[in-house]
Amino acid sequence: MVTQYKGKIVWDKTKPDGQPRRMLDVNRAKKEFGFKAKTDFRKGLKKTIDGYISNW
Repeated sequence: MVTQYKGKIVWDKTKPDGQPRRMLDVNRAKKEFGFKAKTDFRKGLKKTIDGYISNW
């Protein structure tokens, strides 16, 4: 597990599946600017979490 979170997750049952779903579509950025992410999602998430924890 990337976050090492050990707490309890409480789902909001007023929303579908307990939370709103969000997903970024980067196709336009690729088409308009030639943008392509250099870091995959898991590595980027881990770097973000590690940076947050080290600056806590």
